Amino acid sequence: MATINPYNMMNTCGCPMDIRELHGLEIAARSRIVRNDDGTFTVPSQTGAGTYRVNIWASPSCTCPDFELTQKPCKHIHAAQLMAEREGLKPPAPIVVDEMPKRKSYKQNWPIYNLAQETEKDRFQELLFDLCQGIEEPPRHKKGGKRIWMKDMVFASAFKVYSTFSGRRFMSDLRDSHKRGLLGYLMNPMTIMDITDNAGITPFLYQLIERSAWPLRAIETTFAPDSTGFSTSRFVRWFDEKYGKDRTGRAWVKAHVMTGVRTNIITTAIVDHPSAHDAPLFPPLLARTLANGFTVNEICADKGYLSKDNLELAVKHKAVPFIPFKSNSVPGEPGTLWERLFGYFQFHRADFLAKYHQRSNVESTFSMVKAKFRDHVRSKSDTAMTNEVLLKLLCHNIVVVHQAIIELGIEGTFWPDETEVEPTDDLRFPARARSD
Repeated sequence: MATINPYNMMNTCGCPMDIRELHGLEIAARSRIVRNDDGTFTVPSQTGAGTYRVNIWASPSCTCPDFELTQKPCKHIHAAQLMAEREGLKPPAPIVVDEMPKRKSYKQNWPIYNLAQETEKDRFQELLFDLCQGIEEPPRHKKGGKRIWMKDMVFASAFKVYSTFSGRRFMSDLRDSHKRGLLGYLMNPMTIMDITDNAGITPFLYQLIERSAWPLRAIETTFAPDSTGFSTSRFVRWFDEKYGKDRTGRAWVKAHVMTGVRTNIITTAIVDHPSAHDAPLFPPLLARTLANGFTVNEICADKGYLSKDNLELAVKHKAVPFIPFKSNSVPGEPGTLWERLFGYFQFHRADFLAKYHQRSNVESTFSMVKAKFRDHVRSKSDTAMTNEVLLKLLCHNIVVVHQAIIELGIEGTFWPDETEVEPTDDLRFPARARSD
């Protein structure tokens, strides 16, 4: 099927179609829209997950979240209008062709972008090496043999995730890193698997994700939290209470992050249970971002983070929260923070949306991570899956820092008072993971 370019299509007014009108056209062409006895329309969701009630007459409205947020015609309203015009229930708008549509374009500094892409792999290894030098080696077990340093473990496992290769195919890259002096011990593929499946590496990955964002502290002041899932190779069964039947599907790992909206850097992350809600994790995400030295002026989050405590926490730290209220939200007691923010959301919707739109950058962050490092994990155990997701986020941060070094001219320094950390003890590992 040919790809439709919305910027080359015109609506009935002769203006370029926006993405909502294009999706509405697709819904009207492919889905069954039902006219109700009261004059409204039942329009199916484009994803097939339910339906929405649409009114297209005096004051168009829809029960979908998009209309509740923007108060502007959504794709379901456009679909219902097209259906009504097609069935003769509503006269079509006159077609105006005086002005030809203009294609929307975005500027890109291609020489800088090309340089960043061409040098990324070499710079990634150097930045990862510098980042790992600040790891404080864990205590050594008294009866353990010769050690593999934690910095070598993190380097090897992170570089493998960056390469997206299997363990055996990755060995040629690992040998090159060893020859360059970036890796102290050349381990085998099974050793890297053991490292990823070791719970002892998890705290270091959390620490390095936060430290890898450190060079961008002076740049990021607006942040957006959100969560996403990574599919696994494990299948699970559950009982669907809505439809009263057993279902099966892939298990998945859920990652909660706080993202800077300018560079897409991840300031902190939490990998939690797939059913963990977003709102309770807002406080630790904000706290860890502030503890890492970032100044938080604005926070843009979806309504999943809406709560009185979260709003008060953001304002307590002198950050303006741009979190939309739900359709059943009420103003609350006069003079309270909730009442003031609710009034701003209701009566200054255009100003609110101009700021809230920055939240879409966290979706861009997830797209960057999944497009570059895959949207699934290869590991089988819970520990290994958690560590693999954290390694993906760590690799993403290093790539972002590399891009910022070239585009913004920042210094990629993770440990300003860096000193060589000498190992004092060992970490017990299987025999095949120990160095000679």
